[in-house]
Amino acid sequence: MDSVGWHARQKAKREEEGARSPQRGPDGRFRPVEEIGPIDGSFIGGFRVPESPGSPFASPPPPTPPPKDDSGHYFANGQRASSYGTTAPQYEAGDSPLHHLARMSAVERSRNLKVAHMEPYLQLMAGPLLRYDTVDRQGIWRGAALIVTADAGSDYDPSPILTYTWDPIRLTHLSRNASRKFRSGLSMDLGPHPADPHSTSRPDYDSIPAGPNVITKHSHGQEIYVYVGHSGTFTFWRFMLEIPLGQNEMSITYSVNRGLPLHFFVPGRTENLRWAAYSCNGFSSGVNANDFCGPGFHSGYDPVWTDLLAKHAERPFHALVGGGDQLYCDGVIREPEMQEWVSLPKGEKKQNFPLSEEMRVAIDRFYFNHYCHTFRSGAFARANCSIPMLNMLDDHAIVGPSQRSRLIGDEKIDGFGSYPDELMLSTVFRTIGSRGYFFFLLFQCFINMDMDGRDDRRHPFQSLIIGADGPFIPFPSHSFLTYLGPQVWMLLLDCRAERKLDQVCSDQTYRIVFGRVSAMPAGVEHLILQLGIPIAYPRMVFLENMLESKMNPLTMLGRSGSLGLSGFVNKFNADAELLDDLNDHWTAKAHKKERNWLVEQMQGYALTRHCRVTFLSGDVHCGAVGLFKTLRQQKEADIPPQLDHRYMLNVVSSAIVNTPPPNAVLTMVASLATKTHRTLHRIATDETMVPLFEKEPNGQPAKSKFIMGRRNWCAVWWENNGDLVFDMRVEIEKGIGRTAR
Repeated sequence: MDSVGWHARQKAKREEEGARSPQRGPDGRFRPVEEIGPIDGSFIGGFRVPESPGSPFASPPPPTPPPKDDSGHYFANGQRASSYGTTAPQYEAGDSPLHHLARMSAVERSRNLKVAHMEPYLQLMAGPLLRYDTVDRQGIWRGAALIVTADAGSDYDPSPILTYTWDPIRLTHLSRNASRKFRSGLSMDLGPHPADPHSTSRPDYDSIPAGPNVITKHSHGQEIYVYVGHSGTFTFWRFMLEIPLGQNEMSITYSVNRGLPLHFFVPGRTENLRWAAYSCNGFSSGVNANDFCGPGFHSGYDPVWTDLLAKHAERPFHALVGGGDQLYCDGVIREPEMQEWVSLPKGEKKQNFPLSEEMRVAIDRFYFNHYCHTFRSGAFARANCSIPMLNMLDDHAIVGPSQRSRLIGDEKIDGFGSYPDELMLSTVFRTIGSRGYFFFLLFQCFINMDMDGRDDRRHPFQSLIIGADGPFIPFPSHSFLTYLGPQVWMLLLDCRAERKLDQVCSDQTYRIVFGRVSAMPAGVEHLILQLGIPIAYPRMVFLENMLESKMNPLTMLGRSGSLGLSGFVNKFNADAELLDDLNDHWTAKAHKKERNWLVEQMQGYALTRHCRVTFLSGDVHCGAVGLFKTLRQQKEADIPPQLDHRYMLNVVSSAIVNTPPPNAVLTMVASLATKTHRTLHRIATDETMVPLFEKEPNGQPAKSKFIMGRRNWCAVWWENNGDLVFDMRVEIEKGIGRTAR
């Protein structure tokens, strides 16, 4: 009862038990697990901005508020301003942004914080979200923005317009607001955002461009999808963005329908991008999010994201790489309409269970509501509207479990694609996979195949690589090959759409992908291959063999329900519950041949193109670095990395939100980190883990030199000496919102 997480697990168990007996409401419908409404209309659209001649964001000045004690306006340091809206408040060192409000009259405070409506008015469900595509051969930065609006509360005459503007001459700088915000400690006020009406931060006036050199463009919203729910219809609007890169880094200010001005950054034409990488942006069932919520934070989701935003304020990132599990969709099978299927005891009955119209509606309802809620909430919402996203999915974007939930016998679908074919082909499984993949493309990639088609040569997003059709979902794989600078490119390989028990990607997809990779321009020195699951990581073959065995006593007892061990086997096909998770890994026996082939192909590419290759992964809820290198013969020295085409790191950064694995699991994985693996010796390749961690981020001795069991993310930039730096930022203490190297 005193064990860590006991209360959270018991709460999750009670919720699961309650979900098994759903009740219909007076209207005859079940109450959904998650359902959200539009953002409060009175707060949508953004703050009024100061007047700037010729600014596309200018609006009529507000009436001058009556004075409090004087005809002028005073800020926290006593400085007098001639009128509101022309001078941003100045703060003394250590002064809180809230203090100046107390010096104002009630009318002044209201004017200072009041949010103006968009013109025409839009009722937001989510957004704005930003997506980075690539930079083309003409030096045009390409990307997009997305908003989701409630039709009943929005005015589409004219249709939504996104205005974006920049000054190609003006050098970017750390704004006074941002530098002040983080100089004396991390602020818990996340800044203004359409999703947060109660923010007490003013917009960053310093970053709004004005003057004769300002360039302004307009992008008309393209209606790419309409979601139909019981509460109405909701439209997805996509705005395509094109920005000619200049000599220097530029700050881009954008706004939808003259609403809240937001900002993002693009690099100079000859500069490599600075970017941040993360994965596992959610908590598993049975984890108490409040345990990760330190003083001053509203949610356990925010602390590490707030640290990332602090680093972004100091030195802006140009892209935000989501390496998998950008949200957790485990709750889809807790929807009340799914409970009859979930509660069936035998795998065969689940396979043949018919999909009702209520179930189909519930699946779409869950994904729509859960995406809206996750992508418009807290610090993550601030990140995805100010750093263009570059996303790839893993299993939790469809549906997945938690290690902790297995302990209490919850039913989850882990590692979508890593079950026997006959189960994956069942109607309910295929529908969950299909709709999960559809909403991943829609919310995270701004793609609707019904509108955009499957010809990647004529697609709105030039980085897209369309692969072979998935065996269990009605979509082809969607990989992306994108420019991260003159010397750096990234391949985000879709390892989920075609996944089977004995396959990660098909031969056809590999041929298409490597054809595009071979056509990259000359001068690329570093290729990043993003894989959701690590490819160089300690493997647990002994555990896989044990769980596969039909004579495994725990599995036998679980199948019979004896000794309370029914939770040890999953209820979809009565295999050991951990087996599907292990089957999902590159190092699983079923995937070993494909894994070794992929490593060999990347070695050949590195040799022929004189290009460094690095793998980037997440998934495992801890930080680590795996390594492939040339096998050293006896009495021979290692080949220097700069001369070794087999030298390939696998940087593993996970999780930015979710809890690390239990200490026992971390200890077991760490003990396997030094094990010798001979599987690649035939191609003169050694694999090992890098002893990266000498100390814990709080200064204590490291529990393991190879595995860091704390929440983390990774900042990446190009050094002038030709090195690509991966700076793994590790949470110092749980929930405090600060990281260290």
